[in-house]
Order: sequence, then structure tokens, then C-alpha cells
Amino acid sequence: MHAELTWKFPVAVAELAEAGKDFELTPDKTAREVLARHAGVNAVPHLTANLRLTPDGRGGATVEGTLRAAVTQNCVVTLEPFDNPIEENISLRFAPREMIEQATDGLADLSGDDPPDPLVNGTLDLAAVIAEFLALAVDPYPRKPGAVFRPPADALAKDSPFAVLGQLKGRASDKKS
Repeated sequence: MHAELTWKFPVAVAELAEAGKDFELTPDKTAREVLARHAGVNAVPHLTANLRLTPDGRGGATVEGTLRAAVTQNCVVTLEPFDNPIEENISLRFAPREMIEQATDGLADLSGDDPPDPLVNGTLDLAAVIAEFLALAVDPYPRKPGAVFRPPADALAKDSPFAVLGQLKGRASDKKS
């Protein structure tokens, strides 16, 4: 399911202005094809992420913004492909690995906020952030608008567990008579 991402957008935290920087990222068709394989969908016809990257003054940074996309998936009812819209808020912290290790002593704090993600050589990859949030936002059981499951009528009548139980109950009452 997770294809190797070829789309990269590295940002060095040390090069950011104190006020931060806004980014609007829209991958090209080839990158969207790889993102589709990564997210386990048929296609990603549209994707735009508006992100604000703000340094935290301690060597880390915060990424906040919105991901808007459409993913083509097969309906679980009709099996027909359809475009499913996605709008996902992004909020993620990054910090140097050594700061994370010092703060957690290798133990996860399950009661508080998620720990920051580690920076790699002082850099974070916004394309990887977008790919992660896209994959997490994909509906695992997509249903095309208006699709309704209708089981075959004859299957309900004779193969239903309740029909079988009714037959067994009928046999039990016959034996008592």
C-alpha cells in the first residue's frame, strides 16, 4: 500500500524567519499517482495543501494548515469508482531528535500531547507530512453518495440465520407433540 514517495519538499528550520512562512503545495500528476499508491486509492485527481511553518525558537517548528483533495475510490456497495472529497486539518510539531529523547527518556507519555516528530538534519519534509495526512484521511469503507445496500430477497428468506433458527424451533416443537 505505501509506495516510495518521490515527491519531496524539504524545509530547513534554521532558514525560517522568526515569523514563519506560508506554503501552498500542489503536487504534479506524477507525484499524485505515487500519492495514490501510497494512500491505497485509485487516483488523486486534485490535492492542495496550505501550510504555515513556524519555528519554535528551540530548533523545532510547528506545521499547521489544511489539506484539500479528492481521491478516487471504489464504492463498497456498488464497486463503482467515484471521487471522494477530503478536507483535513494539519497540526504537527517537529523537534531535533536529541531534544525528543531528553524530554521523553525513551518513554511515551500516553496522557499528554503527542511528542514532536523528529527533524532529520534540521530539516522536515512537507511533502511527507501531506502524504501522511492524506493516507490517514482516506475513508477505508467509501460509499458513493446515494448508494444503498439491498441484499437479494431470496437470500434473506431461506439462508437467513433467523430462518434456520425458526426451522430448528419448528422441529423442536414437533418432537414435543
